[in-house]
Amino acid sequence: MPTPASHIVVKTPVVDSIGELYAARGLGKKCVLLFDEHTRELYGEAIVDSLHRQGFSTCELVVPARETSKSFSSAWKLFGRMIERDVDRSWNLLCVGGGVVGDLGGFIAASYYRGIPVVQLPTTLLAMTDSSIGGKVAVNHPLGKNLIGFFHLPELVLIDPAFLKSLPSREIFGGMSEVVKYGFIADRSFFDLLNGHFDEIVRLEEPWLTEAVSRSAFIKAEVVEKDFREQSGLRATLNFGHTFAHGLEKLAGYRNLRHGEAVTMGMACALILSRRLGFLAEAELVEGLGLIGRFRFPKGLVERQLLARDSREMFDSMFSDKKKIDRKLRFVLIDRIGHGFLHGEDVEKHEVLGAIEDAKEWFRSRK
Repeated sequence: MPTPASHIVVKTPVVDSIGELYAARGLGKKCVLLFDEHTRELYGEAIVDSLHRQGFSTCELVVPARETSKSFSSAWKLFGRMIERDVDRSWNLLCVGGGVVGDLGGFIAASYYRGIPVVQLPTTLLAMTDSSIGGKVAVNHPLGKNLIGFFHLPELVLIDPAFLKSLPSREIFGGMSEVVKYGFIADRSFFDLLNGHFDEIVRLEEPWLTEAVSRSAFIKAEVVEKDFREQSGLRATLNFGHTFAHGLEKLAGYRNLRHGEAVTMGMACALILSRRLGFLAEAELVEGLGLIGRFRFPKGLVERQLLARDSREMFDSMFSDKKKIDRKLRFVLIDRIGHGFLHGEDVEKHEVLGAIEDAKEWFRSRK
C-alpha cells in the first residue's frame, strides 16, 4: 500500500510527466482512461495525445457527467468494454474527472480482476482536495449514496490546479466546502489563511490557489495514513458536516444539489450543534459561521434545499448515512477551530433538530 502523502503530485502541467511518474511507481504503460462526457470534451484529446507520445497504449471509457453514473449498471457496462479490449492485471485505470469519475473508476479498478492499480487525475476542486485522495471508492444504491464499495488507495494522485480554470464558479464554491473543512477540523493556521484569502482562492489566484489545494490534499493524506480503515475515529473527522449533508442530498434525490453545497449547509449545522452541546465557544461559533457566510449559492438554492425542508424529515433522512452505527447517528464536532472529534455518544434528537432550526434561522438572517 503506497504511503498516502508520498503519492500526491501537485504540478502544472502534470499530464506531461505521467510517463516519468508511472515509471517511478512501477506502473505499466497500458492504461484504461475513464472520462465523463465533459472531461473527455475538455481534456480528452490533449491527455490521450500526451500519453501516446509517452508510449502508452490506451482504452477509453466515457460515462455521462451525472451522479447516476455511479451505479452497478454503469460499472457492468464498463467491465464489458474492458473485457472486450483484453484488459488484464497488467493494465491500470486512470480516472479523469470529479468525484463521480473518481469513485466509479476506483470501484471498477478495485473489483476488476480482483483489483488493478488506479490513478486519480482530478479536475474539480472538490476531487483535488478530498474524494481523489483517501482510497474510498463506491457506487450508489437507490437507498443510499456510496454504500457499496471498497478501500482501494490510488497509486498516484496527479493534481494540476490549472484544470480548475474551466470550472464555473458554482463548482469552485462547492469544492471550497471541503477545503474549509480542513481548517475547521485540523489546522487553525489554515483556517486563518482561508479567512484572509478566501476571495483570492475562489478567483483562482496564485499562489493562494495552489497553497489551498496542496495543504488540503496533504492534510487529508496525513489523516488517511493514520487511520486508513476508520478504526480509531480520526478519519471520521473528515466527515465534519457530512451527516447533515447526506440527509439533504437524500431529500434532494441526489439531484439539483451539489455535494459541496450540502456540506457547506451541513457544516453550519455541525458548528451550531457543537455550540449547543457545550463544546464550542460562542466567539468561535461566530467566527466559523463568518467563514461559511462567504460562500455563494445559486439563487433560491438554500431556500429550496434547506429552509423549505421539514427538520424532522431531514433528521429521518440522515439515517441513510453510512456513518451511523446501530441506528445511531455519529456526529463530527469541533471543540475549537482547528480541532475536530468524533462524538462518541448518542445525541438527543431535540438537540439535532434544534441545530437544524438554528442553522435555518442563521441562513434566513443573511438574506
